[in-house]
This record gives sequence, structure tokens and C-alpha cells, in this order.
Amino acid sequence: MTALTPITLPTAAILADALPRDRSHLDATALTELRTSIARSGLRQPIEVFATDDGYALISGLRRLTAVRQLHDMTGHDRYTSIAAFLRTPADIQSALAAMIEENDIRAELSPWDKGRIALETVAQEFFPTLDAAIQSLYPNASRQKRARLRACAAVVEELDGLLTTPEEMPERHLLRLASALRGGFTDLIVHILQECRGQSYASQWSTLLPTLIEADKGEDETPATPTSPARPRRLLHLKRGLIIRREETPTGYALRFSGPEAKRKGLMDDVMDEVERWFQPIR
Repeated sequence: MTALTPITLPTAAILADALPRDRSHLDATALTELRTSIARSGLRQPIEVFATDDGYALISGLRRLTAVRQLHDMTGHDRYTSIAAFLRTPADIQSALAAMIEENDIRAELSPWDKGRIALETVAQEFFPTLDAAIQSLYPNASRQKRARLRACAAVVEELDGLLTTPEEMPERHLLRLASALRGGFTDLIVHILQECRGQSYASQWSTLLPTLIEADKGEDETPATPTSPARPRRLLHLKRGLIIRREETPTGYALRFSGPEAKRKGLMDDVMDEVERWFQPIR
């Protein structure tokens, strides 16, 4: 797309969500700093848009547009009702998406989570037929290894979106480790663990997941289920009346964790210990 002389557009005419956005979170501190800079020195770099039947669709510059709109809400000054913009003419929506990601990634590198999320979202909204096609178009310069890592990140987003706290702060190595565990058959267990610690800090969530991920790293063979016997090892058990039991490997052995409404019943642990005692130390 060829650079043009910027034009001035009313902020109300710009559709910020016409394209799936490549950032799931706008840092509040950075946004405050940007507002202060714009109020003091004006907008240093125009946003980028393309014309639509309903106005102008935002390609890049969400943080700049958001900051200007917030300044108008805070001050009421007319100068914040419009913004400088480059009017682009992308060949198609797919090209506009690729341009958005390229420009924003240069300004402040997108997180691995957001890279996987935007690829998934563009497929869900039928901008691309497959995840591979989305990754190829959105990240055309990525190596084969980088595309494989992006697919792995997207797989984690698909399974765990909404469960992790501040996932945009996750390093790529954590996402890749989670992806490996999901491929290894630990999906149900990981989802259950994250549901139990939903809302906790990411550091706390990762610490809770770590024993399971260490076990997944070992890649031990499993005995598949048969018509008369469940697969082994058994890591997660859902019983009647809302009792859930999960097995967790520890440095000194294994722990069984009980949760759900039935787990609060007085005497449950006594009953379990009585039963274990009968197995290993029968009363003569």
C-alpha cells in the first residue's frame, strides 16, 4: 500500500472493530502515557484506515484512536473529535489484516497469545478457510518453525481462552509447554485445574499447573481404555453428587485432590482413609 498525505477524519466515523483486533488488552499505563503525550505534543503518527460503506475501518492505531477518544471524554475539547489518518486501499480484507499486524508488531511486538488468538479469530470470522492459511497470510515472513509455534499457540488459545489470567503476558515457552501437554491428552485435567483457580494471578495458576506439566513432559505411555476398564493412569474422575477427584504427581509420590459440593461433606476423608486402611492393613 502506498503512503499518502494524511487526512483529518472525525473519530465518530472510524469503526475500531471492523477488523478483528490483534491485541486482546491495552495496557492502562501505556495508554495514560500516550494520552499525556498527545495532549502535550499532538499526535505524532496518523492512524491507518480504509473506506467502507459505513465510514472508515481501522487498520492500525487502535491505541492512538482510543487515547484521542478518551481525551475528548475527559476534556470535551473539540480538537479531540477528529484525528489524522492515512487512507489506505488494501486489495482485500486479508491484506488489511496482514497490514494491521505488521504495523502493530513493529511498534510493540504482539504477544504469542495474541498472535495465536488473532489467527484463530480470523478463521472463525471466515476471513481465511483454515488456520494454516491465516498464519501464512498474516505472518508471511515467518519461518516454518515459527509457523509451527504459532499453530501451537493457537491450539492453546482455542482450548484455554477465558481460563488464564493475563494470558497476553505469557512467554512463548509457557504456551509451547501447554500445547505439548494438550497434545499429550492432558486437556481435561488442565481445564479442570484452571477452572478451580480461575481469577488467581497468572503466577499462581502456573504454579498450580506445574506438577501436571512436569508429568506431561515425561511423555509416558498410557494404557488405552477397554469396554470394561478405563484408560490408565486415571488422572481425573467425576463422580455422582458433584465429587471430583484428580491425581497429582509430587516429588515424593502422589496426591489426590477432592473438590465439588460432596468434597465438603464431613467424614468424607475419614471414609476414604478407612477404605485405604482396609486395602493395605486389613483388620484381622
